[in-house]
Parts: sequence; C-alpha cells; structure tokens
Amino acid sequence: MTAVEEPRAAAFVRPDGKEKVTGAGRYTADLNLTGQLVAKFRYADHTHARILRIDTARARALPGVLAVVTHEDVPDVLYGGMVKDRRLFAKEKVRFEGDIVAGVAATTAEIAECAAALIEVDYEPLPAITDFEASMGEGSALVHDDWESYEADDALLRDGNRLGYSTIVKGDAAAAMASADVVVKSRFVTDPVQGVPIEPRAVIAQWQGDKVTVWTSTQVPYAARGGIAHTLQIPESNVRVIVPLLGGGFGAKCDFHFEGHVAALARAARRPVKLVFSRREEFFAVGHRREGMVIELETGARADGTLLARRGRLVLDKGAYCGEGGFFAQMAAMHALGPYKIETADIESSLNYSTNQPSSSIRAPTAPQVCWALEQHMDELAEALGMDPIDLRRHTLIEEGTVTATGQKLERIAMKETLEKAVELIGYGQELPEDEAIGVAVGWWPCFAASSGAYVKLNGDGSGTIITGAQENGTGAVMAMPKFVAEELGMQPEDFSILYQDTDAAPSDMGSCGSQTTFNSGRAVIAAAVDLREQLLDAASDKLEAARDDLELVGGAVRVKGSPEKTVTIADLAGSGTFHGKGSGEPPEGPPAEPAEGCVGRLGLESFHAPQLIAHAARVRVDRATGVVRVLQVAAAHDCGRILNRLGADGQVYGGVVMGIGQALSEGTQLDAEGRHRNAHLTDYKLVTASDAPQIDVAWIETDTPGAGPKGSKGVGEPPCVPTAGAIANAIAKVIGSRVRSLPMTPERVWDASP
Repeated sequence: MTAVEEPRAAAFVRPDGKEKVTGAGRYTADLNLTGQLVAKFRYADHTHARILRIDTARARALPGVLAVVTHEDVPDVLYGGMVKDRRLFAKEKVRFEGDIVAGVAATTAEIAECAAALIEVDYEPLPAITDFEASMGEGSALVHDDWESYEADDALLRDGNRLGYSTIVKGDAAAAMASADVVVKSRFVTDPVQGVPIEPRAVIAQWQGDKVTVWTSTQVPYAARGGIAHTLQIPESNVRVIVPLLGGGFGAKCDFHFEGHVAALARAARRPVKLVFSRREEFFAVGHRREGMVIELETGARADGTLLARRGRLVLDKGAYCGEGGFFAQMAAMHALGPYKIETADIESSLNYSTNQPSSSIRAPTAPQVCWALEQHMDELAEALGMDPIDLRRHTLIEEGTVTATGQKLERIAMKETLEKAVELIGYGQELPEDEAIGVAVGWWPCFAASSGAYVKLNGDGSGTIITGAQENGTGAVMAMPKFVAEELGMQPEDFSILYQDTDAAPSDMGSCGSQTTFNSGRAVIAAAVDLREQLLDAASDKLEAARDDLELVGGAVRVKGSPEKTVTIADLAGSGTFHGKGSGEPPEGPPAEPAEGCVGRLGLESFHAPQLIAHAARVRVDRATGVVRVLQVAAAHDCGRILNRLGADGQVYGGVVMGIGQALSEGTQLDAEGRHRNAHLTDYKLVTASDAPQIDVAWIETDTPGAGPKGSKGVGEPPCVPTAGAIANAIAKVIGSRVRSLPMTPERVWDASP
C-alpha cells in the first residue's frame, strides 16, 4: 500500500456559499404562504402516565383557532424505523416529556399557545423509568406494555424493556483471560448529548385537494415523505417534500419527525400551517439525541502487549421510542472492539427503553462515547504493562491482512499511518509544563452503501442541470456533484446547476446521513454523466463524420483527436437535440464477515464497509485548583480514501473536532428524577464556540481502498468527532494522575477525580 500525505485534488469552492454567508438564502422558517396559520403542540404533563381523558372543547372554542388535532383525528397507526412503537399523537400513554398529546393551528402564535394550554388532559401518573441500566432487570415496569405486538425487524432481539441485543463472540475469552499476564477492568458512564443545529426545526404544510406539499428542515426528505404517507394513510404519490436551505443537522434532523403532525393540522384547518420550534423545544421535544451509556471493559494481554481477550458489557439508553436507531447495540459492540487486533472476544450490548428523551443518530452514533471509554481503557492497559500508550497501539492496531473479531479481512488501510502522523504533528514526547499533557486516541467508522439515483440533462444553451436525490445539510457534498459531471463531459463545474431536496423531482435517496452522500449519490451522478457522454459522442460522431473512438470531450466541445479544427460545441449539439442521462448508484457489496457461533443481533454492521480510520492527539492544560480544562492543540490524521475536495474535507475535520471538544468537556443533558430536562436552553447547555477552538492540524493519509466511493473516496462527515474526547481524556489523566470516568468531563468531575 502506498500512502501519501497530501491530497491530489484542488479545492472546490461550493456554489451555495455566497447566499448563505450573505444572508440571502432562505430557510424553511423564512418561508410564508398566503393564509398561513401557526402550529403549537400540547406536550405531555408527565414523563410516564396513562391518558384517561382529553377534552379539547375550550381550545376549539377560542377565537382564532381553526384546528385542534388529537389521536382521534388521524388514523390509528404506529410508526417507527426498526420498531413501529409510536403514534403521531399520544393515545393510551405518554412516555417522555416531549410526547405530543394534541396540536393546534391558529391565526397567531399567541392564540395557538393559549389554545394548547386550554386542552384538558387527565392522567394516571406512572413511575418514571429513567435508569436505563436497571430497566432491563426482572420486575422493572415496562415502558411499552404491548411491545410484543409491535411490528419490528426480525433480527432485533427484544425482551421487556430491551429492544435490541447484540453480541460479538470469538473463541474462548474466559480461558484466554485466565492465561493473560495482565488483566485490566474499567467502567465508564456517559451523559446524553444533543445535536443542537443552530437552525430550529421548521415545517410548513399545504394541501391542494388530496395532495400535500411539505417544506421542512429535514436531512431525510424521502423518509419524511414515507412517514407522512404512512401515518395519514395516503399514497406516497400524494406527498411532496421540499427542503429549502438546511441550517445544519448533525443527524438530529434525520428520521421522520413533525411533518405528519403539521400535515394533519393543515388538512383539518384547510389552510397552510407553519411550525417553528423554540430553542427549548429543540432540546426536549425532539426524539433525537446522543444516547447515554454504561460501558464496562476488561482486556487481558501478554507482557509484550498482545491483546489476548476482551470482554465488554454495554448498556445504551434508547429512551421512549426506537426511531431509526435500532442498530445501535451492534454498532456500539463494534466500537468496543475498536481498530485493534484481538485474539478472542466476548462483547454484549443492550439497547434499552426508558422514559427519557428518545436517542437516535447524532454524528457517528455510539462511536464517540465508546471510543472515549475504550481509549482510556487502552491507556490503563499500557500503564499496567509498563508500556508507552503509543507503543501499545503500534503493536496492536489493525493493518492490511488483519482479520477482525467478526471475521472481516481488512485490505489496504492506513490505521498505523494515521497514528504516526498525529503523533508527529502534535510533537508527542516533547517536554511540557506540569499542567499540560498530550493524549492520543484512535477510532474507526464504516461507509454506508445504499442505492441512489440521478439525472443530468443539457439545456439548449449547452449548460446543464443535475437532478439528484442527495441532501445538503451544510457539508458541501452535494455541491461537489457539478465537478464530477464536468470531469466526465469536458465542461466546467460552473456550467451546471443542481436541483435537489425535492421528492417530486429526483430519485429516492437515503438522505444526508451516514457520511454517504458522495459515497452513494456521487456514484449515481457519475453514472448519469457517463450515460450522457455516450449520447453526446453518438451525436457528434454523426455530425463530424468520425468514429466514436476518435472523439474526445474537452473544453465544452466534442472534437476529433489530433484535429482540433474538427469540433462541435456541446451547445450546438444541445440546441439540435434532447440529451439527458440517468444513473443509478448501485452500492458495492460489503466485505464478508464470517458468522461466529454465539453471535446474535447481527443487523449488517458486523463488517465495516471501506472503513475510515482516525487518530487524534490533543494537548491540554488542566487547572488542578478548579478542574477547568483548556484544549490547546489537536492533531487529526485521517484515512478517508482519496480526498476530492481538500477545502471541504478540512472543514469537516475542524467542525468535528470542535464538536468532539464540546462532547468531551461541557455538553451533556441533565435530567431530573422524573426524566425532565434541567438545561434545555443554550444558557446552561454549553456549546464550544469559535473562541474556544484550539489550533487544529489536519493530515490526510490517502489510500486506494477496495469498495470505496467515486474516485476512491470514503466518507468524511462523521469520523472527525469519534476519537477527540478520548484523546482529551488521556491527556487529562496524565496531568491529574487519575481517570475521569463520566462524560462530559466537566470542571466539577475533573476536580473530583483529582487525587
């Protein structure tokens, strides 16, 4: 394998940048329709209770109220991703504080809020089930009394409050542990974390006859379309979802959320209805936050550092509903192994219901928390062995030819190279003040292969339009599509406009999630451009009276090789015919993983497709008197295949590292004994801002990875936040001489952990 440190592609400036930075761009909340009403919700008065009665009479009688909707006004169907366990409007029970009991549409926000407050709801309070670790024990009350009747993925192993269970078993871990020279045990606990995109959620719905158009701030418009159709029991062809500019998401805007509620209100009111969340609602009402976890790890090793065995027990808080995160137990188990060579393993991972806010995909779900725990555990192992933590990783990290604990044989990866580069960039081993230290952590993340599709058409003037189902949530991935097409057609990226984020215009797409936009949609766009290229060559062959093999596309024209005078412009061809190409992003097959006896809960993530490998090193300063930690520098080295746009890729790392610092030091949802948010606002939920950002040094180790995306690329959006907290944690431990075993590592927790 040849690894080079500098990317081969020049920077590409995204065409949507100007309207965003100047404020000219219009987001969902900026849109207004004639006759538009305002939506407000009546949320649960308890985190866990039976609903005895709902009386909307006073709300309906309030002047200015045009619609009030409860479960009685919509079809009685359950929805959800891997488990259908939720209704649009709560019926028999409420299961967390953000459960929606009713919706109101009124002429003003003030009237809508007043009407929501006038809805009378009688409850029978039930005990809150906030301890997600204890919720799977015998005798625990059930969050879902009738969970066995729910439609669910057959591979999910469900039992009481446990909705998912996954194991990784390789060999006899107990026997291997008994033969180890050193055995280290660790336990860590993480708080839940919010996505906190700066743009609040907004939805507008308008009906025309029996068809509805919904404008929404979602990362997954096709999932939103399917959710609306299912919950309102109408054909998908009657639902159109449009996403204006999207102001970030970080996974928090994945899945089907509030589009069905607003569509139901608009149908009842016979007027357009608009919903815009307050910042407080952004925190407590959304069924999307990073899951809290309990992580227990035990590793046995030989004196030379060889990893003989790993045991792991992980418990994840799913909250009240499954959503699209039913795969989290298996994903967490994979990260408990990490990118290491391990001879035997016995990992079990449980995903449990609670009456807390539902968790779901937030940037690299499960990975930052498990990586934070595992990388501290590896440093503890190094200490027990009397080894330098870097040397232990050099000896145990995966490499080309490694067979993982799940039976995947790895090809052409640069895990060790990323470690060496991060160590070099940070100056590991340098003499530092006694209140400073450097910590290192590594991690991995898969690419998600999914079907996609695209069209490319030529306009009469020779310009082009790209029509793609891909979504753009700020990464710039969609903005790179013109570059792909231009390279195939001998044109310039500026020659193409993009039509996207409209379910009536483009083929279905997975959405802006899973670091997969370039990986999948890029493949489809290139296929569509190749189809169009063939059409242009056929047309030019007739016009120039030349064989197709003698033609080339260059400079916006088709010409005979070696005879530049024999040329026809693409504009001339476009003006005399109709040209449009189509392509399908057929996903490559994932690498095989050998089934192991005793492994259960296998949902397709037992092998990592085109794995992305990451090593971060962090230099921190700790004030022992106060526990305050300041990150001074982060070195981030990544193997993400071929880098197609250095400017955009670097931007993803900068953002991911800053997000990782927040997760490490300050971001954590605080819940009271009933499971209610105590810090549901930006005053007490502390985000890292530009003034907190350290020096960030980025390096790319480019590899030719089998099964990669267009031009050898891999995903880049999620990996940058995976190992950051682990690197910071290991640096903190070096300064204070002990471990902080709760995440985030707030000043109070750092001070309390100090000897």
